[in-house]
Amino acid sequence: MKTLYVMDPLDRIQVNGDSTYMMMLENQRRGWPVWMCTPSELFADQGIGMARARAVAVRQSAPHFVPCSDEVVELGAFDVIWMRKDPPFDMHYVFATYLLDLVPSSTLVLNDPAALRNCNEKMFALQWPHLGPPTLVTRRIDQARDWIRSAPGRVVLKPWDGNGGRGVLVAEPGDPNLRSMLEILTEEEKVHILVQHYIPEIAEGDKRIILIDGEPVGWMLRVPQPGDHRGNMHVGATVQACDLSDRDREICDAIASELKSRGMLFVGIDTIGPYMTEINVTSPTGIQEINALMGLQLERDLTDAVAACLAAHRGEAAPQGARP
Repeated sequence: MKTLYVMDPLDRIQVNGDSTYMMMLENQRRGWPVWMCTPSELFADQGIGMARARAVAVRQSAPHFVPCSDEVVELGAFDVIWMRKDPPFDMHYVFATYLLDLVPSSTLVLNDPAALRNCNEKMFALQWPHLGPPTLVTRRIDQARDWIRSAPGRVVLKPWDGNGGRGVLVAEPGDPNLRSMLEILTEEEKVHILVQHYIPEIAEGDKRIILIDGEPVGWMLRVPQPGDHRGNMHVGATVQACDLSDRDREICDAIASELKSRGMLFVGIDTIGPYMTEINVTSPTGIQEINALMGLQLERDLTDAVAACLAAHRGEAAPQGARP
């Protein structure tokens, strides 16, 4: 299964916590060719999707990546292409998905480029309003202030396109800094933001649940640092083992068919208490941490699922031993 990973440059990959690295290692363990390129190395010639890419040997010890020489290749030469570029989700990212739309149907692109464009991680979750906290999306400061005045307590302000906890603020009605916060986040009413009721259970942690083909397969709790409200490992949150609650399963069941129908094979959702707050589709992570906490090998489960998905995509029998 010749696989191309469209990803960040290899010298930026922190292998101790990177899920793409684990996926590449598993491909190599099975003897399958591993290639990579960055989004900037994608291009099109006469409507044919192309890339300047390179084969990569992936190792468990340093040097972790040993790339071969660059080659210009048609994207259709690969069995599978993974879009694993980390956020920000900007027009450069969107344009890369347009180029991935030119991949021939014989090649499986994951997650589906149209889904990556259409399913913003915060906005997509709003399609199930009964599963998330009360939320306002606006760029009007007066509207946000009026909504906050009617809130039962504190609120969370966040950019619609943020990641890693960037720009997430907590405020409350009557906060003398509230207008300034709204001015900064909306860039003087030029940019939409999300305003949500604060979920007190964040003190206990933000749960990351990994779904493969719509099924929850692994989970962990990310506990904020003392004095912080963000459950992001990137800003110092610690990880702990946890259980999947009945409500978590209800949430996973509610969104599973939509994820599958949109071609989103690998997804990470975030829940706090009884609420789903995000559906991460661009470059979900957590494989290494969840493996350590739960004694799993999620990269193997994921690769089995990819093999089965590719076979179904091509109308072939699923490989022996692959996840159905």
